Amino acid sequence: MADPKVNRGGENQIPGLLYKLFVFGFGVSALIYLVAPIVIALTMSFTSGQTLKYPPEGFSLRWYEALLDPVRSATEHDAAFNSLKIAGLAVLGSLLFAVPATIGMSRMRKGTVGAIEPLLLSPLVLPSLVYGLAALIVANFIGFQPSLWLTVAGHVVVFGPLMYRAASVVAQSLNPSLAEASTVMGASWFTTLRRVTLPLLMPGILAGAFLVFIQSLDNVSISLFLADAETTVLPLRMFALIEESLDVRVAAISGILIGLTLIVMLVARRVLAPRQA
Repeated sequence: MADPKVNRGGENQIPGLLYKLFVFGFGVSALIYLVAPIVIALTMSFTSGQTLKYPPEGFSLRWYEALLDPVRSATEHDAAFNSLKIAGLAVLGSLLFAVPATIGMSRMRKGTVGAIEPLLLSPLVLPSLVYGLAALIVANFIGFQPSLWLTVAGHVVVFGPLMYRAASVVAQSLNPSLAEASTVMGASWFTTLRRVTLPLLMPGILAGAFLVFIQSLDNVSISLFLADAETTVLPLRMFALIEESLDVRVAAISGILIGLTLIVMLVARRVLAPRQA
């Protein structure tokens, strides 16, 4: 006669096995889905052929050399410079409102924060394409024309909440008694801010700056509406290259961006990782 305890044990193992198969199977599938396009883009950037094609025709660095050529790729260099400038200014603009907002919201009551915070985070919910069109209409109504500075302002409004969110997560874990102790010891509010509050918030600020920079560098919709003809940004230029001739330099640009992003992420993880005593 079979032992009922053994049967019950086997029955309990089946749901656990199915759960593991689902979780690990779904996780591996999601990982492949995320990594496969990156691998394909990198692979195509080293092709020796004349157009974007997978699998690539041979191995060559010719398209990276063409991309770095200041004569052949002058337009792409200008677009990259504009994108970097806009992304850098967007980070600075986000710092000006996200950090004070984080500090102020951390000192408010939870009910007040719950009422105000959705307004600060609302640009993350609104589609950037809709915001870009609305911002263009409002700018024309008040007399502003598309320009680099209008583009920067749009990026600050849409992506600045990312910095606020990253910094606010760190602010929620801070001990308010540290700032109070600094004040009791005779430090001014500015000294407390500079030597206590900001250093403690720095991991969140840096993480938010990274998110704002990457999102701004990669944005298409806002730049499409708010940038003028002289402010060509890299994503729009990449679209133009694909539409014109499936230029392989697009894959080379993608390869450089992927490499720089990975390097920055590794450095950030190294710098921001908590140090063990």
